[in-house]
Amino acid sequence: MSGPRFTRRTLLAGAVAAPFVGRANAQATNSQTWPNRPVRVMVPYPPAGGADTTARIIYNKLSQTLGQQFVVENRGGAGGTIGEAVIAKADRDGYSILHDATAHSVNGALYSNLSFDYRKDFDAVALVSLVPNILVVTPSLPVKTLADVIAYAKAQPNGIDIASSGNGTLQHLSLEVFRFATGVKVNHVPYRGGALALNDVMGGQVGFFFSNGSSVVGLITGGKVKAICHTGKGRLASLPDVESAVDTVPALEGYEWNGVFVPRGTSPDIVKKLNAAINEALASADVKDRFAQLNIDSRPTTPAEFRAFVDQETQKWAKVVKEAGIKLG
Repeated sequence: MSGPRFTRRTLLAGAVAAPFVGRANAQATNSQTWPNRPVRVMVPYPPAGGADTTARIIYNKLSQTLGQQFVVENRGGAGGTIGEAVIAKADRDGYSILHDATAHSVNGALYSNLSFDYRKDFDAVALVSLVPNILVVTPSLPVKTLADVIAYAKAQPNGIDIASSGNGTLQHLSLEVFRFATGVKVNHVPYRGGALALNDVMGGQVGFFFSNGSSVVGLITGGKVKAICHTGKGRLASLPDVESAVDTVPALEGYEWNGVFVPRGTSPDIVKKLNAAINEALASADVKDRFAQLNIDSRPTTPAEFRAFVDQETQKWAKVVKEAGIKLG
């Protein structure tokens, strides 16, 4: 009985296909055993900021549950684009992930010559946190509510000075939304970071600042600054007496969000496993308690839900950037 016949074409086709079969098998094996070594977590902002804070809380938990270290690396600069570019070009093996913030949905409108594309070069994994801004003022100013601030601003011939943590930041965009929605005259005073802005609000050099809601709680409770309102909905767990800006100016709703991305093309099995681990960590009692202390909200998301959220945020903030005429490069 004759055996199977192999033509030259069949042998060549098999030779060409072999590397792809091997690669597919290797990817399947890697996704099944992931993580079997430390994972690099890129936070593209300086230490001690909002993204760094949530990263260290959540990845400490993941290190415990997944049995491998998730090592946070801070690489700030250019609004987060330096660290983002590193992960956009990283290996698609699940060992380099990006813990990003609202700038991920803003920078595409601010910078025209980026070396990567937010939509094409990253796969969304999970939403980690939502933090509202809190409008804080110098304690001596005669305002207690957002309505008071609007009336006070309209009574000033030259308007009011509002600080930001930098051009193009969420704090800057929030003051632009405030200006558009209320018609008051606002003089933008940009700083190199929220801490510097807060120092001058405390000292009275500038009267107003939409501060990250996690970083300012201690200053509010200590009487160093006065809280007027926050840009989320309802009441904050740690500051229940602070009103929501949305009740007076609905357009002011806005959040500093943090979320996880991987380079586009990472195994769906790894994305699924990482998403499940993050959602499990967010539901744990110790993470929930710590987040509540910092005015951080969270909810479980699928990768598809997080992608839809990011797309919505991108459209929203791109419109604000365009209307305000902000360009950084």
